[in-house]
Amino acid sequence: MSALSAKEPAVVLDAVDRALIVATQAGLPLVPEPYARIAAEVGIPETEAIARLQAMLASGVIRRIGAVPNHYAIGWTANGMTVWDVDDARIDALGAQVGALEFVTHCYRRPRALPDWPYNLFAMVHGSSRDECEAKAGQIRELLGDACRSGDILYSSKILKKSGLRIG
Repeated sequence: MSALSAKEPAVVLDAVDRALIVATQAGLPLVPEPYARIAAEVGIPETEAIARLQAMLASGVIRRIGAVPNHYAIGWTANGMTVWDVDDARIDALGAQVGALEFVTHCYRRPRALPDWPYNLFAMVHGSSRDECEAKAGQIRELLGDACRSGDILYSSKILKKSGLRIG
């Protein structure tokens, strides 16, 4: 079975779209007008580069354009994925609230893998110490209230990947 939906046609990229992906996949240039620099590299007007990138975002070809900080370089040496067993009837509303906390960098719902893994809500927190991460986890636990049956923190021990897929 194909990963593509039968209802949605495949997105076709032309040579310019592909060149834009290659030009941006390692990050935007750190200049005052990064899209102008990329457009010049690809050989198109800046407005066309921005419009094509927006179209690729809208179609899902590009999932997002955002900053990817090196947490260790900025002093966040304790990085913990908090995991929670939350009432399924309330998880969507509570997950949105947890994801909106200023110290949560990403938050998502995953299916449980019973009987070994009861957790269905994940929220990443960072800090300069484990004590700081545990204090943040305590705020999440308080927000979840009686909808939370249990939780834990899984700390990162090394950086395994800090980049997305690359095409040549």
